Amino acid sequence: MERVRLIDSLRGLSLFGILLANMLIFQYGMWGKDEISYFSLSDLDTGAYKFIKIVVEGSFMPIFTFLFGYSLIKLVESLRKKEVKARWHLVRRFILLIIFGTLHGTYLWEGDILAFYGFMGFFLFLFINRKKKTLIIWGIILLLLTSAMGYGVVEETNEELKELSSYIVKTNDVYTNGNYTEIMDHRNNESPLFFDDEFFLLFVMILAPFMTAPLFLFGMAAAKGKLFTRPSLEQKWYKIGVVLLPIGLALKTSSILLLQNDWSAILLNVGAQFLSLGYISLFALLFVSYSNSNVFHGFESVGKLSLTNYIMQSVICTTIFYGYGLGLFGNLGMLNSIILGLVIFVLQCVCSSLYLKKFQRGPLEVILRMGTNFSWNGAVKKRKKRSKKSKKIEMKNTLV
Repeated sequence: MERVRLIDSLRGLSLFGILLANMLIFQYGMWGKDEISYFSLSDLDTGAYKFIKIVVEGSFMPIFTFLFGYSLIKLVESLRKKEVKARWHLVRRFILLIIFGTLHGTYLWEGDILAFYGFMGFFLFLFINRKKKTLIIWGIILLLLTSAMGYGVVEETNEELKELSSYIVKTNDVYTNGNYTEIMDHRNNESPLFFDDEFFLLFVMILAPFMTAPLFLFGMAAAKGKLFTRPSLEQKWYKIGVVLLPIGLALKTSSILLLQNDWSAILLNVGAQFLSLGYISLFALLFVSYSNSNVFHGFESVGKLSLTNYIMQSVICTTIFYGYGLGLFGNLGMLNSIILGLVIFVLQCVCSSLYLKKFQRGPLEVILRMGTNFSWNGAVKKRKKRSKKSKKIEMKNTLV
């Protein structure tokens, strides 16, 4: 599959944003990040927290989602050019992502997304052969429908609030002071009361593909339209997309800073998606002028090793925040965690650039490629063409 420089760079950008957003989970936990009152934040840290919630959280993961859909179509096109069946290659790839994600979530960190992407891949089978226009229409329909479902405010019961409070307090203690085994046991076997509800989990599992589908579909449509392959000729589209940037920021700000009301979830969801598309457009516009700069080369290098870098972010940050490492869970401060995220990403840019001077792919990318193509060297096995003689023999046997 021929690489598209802008797509690799965008993948690096999304990993940077994902890292900053995940700093909330690394430092405060999956549930504690939205109940920040349990932590004593200074005014400066409170400002930094709101900045991450508005500008970063929920708006960089959709970029990665968009790129997953884009790369999926590019992979299918590449496989079909080589005259092999794309379906089984994709099935193996999705299964490997589920395995990677399960191992990641079980043994390292609770915020894994790889397993979900693997399952989502099977859902996207329904759309692989659809036309660009069809993908865009379905993306818009699902965005409107799923956003509308957010209307209203869900009030937790006193029992749920008590259970959540107890869980957050225990998580703070275990993640700060626990050893590896204790933290893993807490992560895998304990959760708030309402998350143990079988009907709630079933509802989430059914709804999740539809909630996240719009950006997947938009990415697939962009690939079918050959977008991002000629950045200098596509600037007018990027400029149109940049308009979504202030709109997305305004919607998210309204949702997060204003008092919670029936429209908050709708504003947040639509704002996050618009902001994602705005970021993609602005980055692409800047890429046209500065693609040869060290900054964009850094983003590109991280993007080429996206799977390895994503896992390494979890290794580094859990070691810093959890009890079996430095034990800074909940104590570093929001502003310092942003600075830490920036330092980690810069190091990943430098290390990825140096690594790619000697190797073509990252270690986890190699494994994923080997599994996808079902070959030790990672190359696609081309179908053997039958000779005319063998075809005649086959036809004769069939007639007999």
